Amino acid sequence: MQTVEEIKAAIEAAVPGARVEVILNPGPAAEHSLLLSHAQASDIATFLRDHPAYKFDFLSNVSGVDWLDKEISEKVKVTKPVTKTVDGVEQTAEETVEETRKRVEPGYLESVYHLYSIALRHGPLVLRMRTSNRTDQVEMPSLTPVWRSAEFQEREVFDLYGIRFTGHPDLRRILMWDEFKDHPMRRDYVEPDDFEYEPTPHDAVLKRAQEHKSREQGI
Repeated sequence: MQTVEEIKAAIEAAVPGARVEVILNPGPAAEHSLLLSHAQASDIATFLRDHPAYKFDFLSNVSGVDWLDKEISEKVKVTKPVTKTVDGVEQTAEETVEETRKRVEPGYLESVYHLYSIALRHGPLVLRMRTSNRTDQVEMPSLTPVWRSAEFQEREVFDLYGIRFTGHPDLRRILMWDEFKDHPMRRDYVEPDDFEYEPTPHDAVLKRAQEHKSREQGI
């Protein structure tokens, strides 16, 4: 199989306007991946499935990842006026100093697809797509129209992470019940004190409920 860099170049040559980024994996497996732009994702997937050099006819797995907001510290050099006393006389001069500044990089949700070619016996090729944020812009195109095996797996990612796959033929919860709120695999998910299916809390659920009740009563 070609390298991800070679596949990236082939995609960009074949799919007009395609934007693809290589995401390097620093681990021992070095399983690098391709990050796809939303607008051309379906065309890219179709190209990878149908091109005779690739024939990625089997989508084995779709998984979700939740990336929280990240605080980044950066050292920058700034020029500031500095007042010094020289021979009893105050003088102001500009001096370059190094400061540490912090910024927050917004989090996002990610879906990861593993592709194989049964016909050519190669793979995996790993594809990624990312949402704009974790709150109100959590859409990305469904790849179910290209690989039917994505249908239930994208439903699972929707259910547990909250990614909304546009163009999915039947996007609804698959593990949690319809009335369930929130998405249990989010990294900031907080379990409720009790559950509809467990009206009498016990063990860890009972302990959590008692702690919550104590906080409410100010004990």
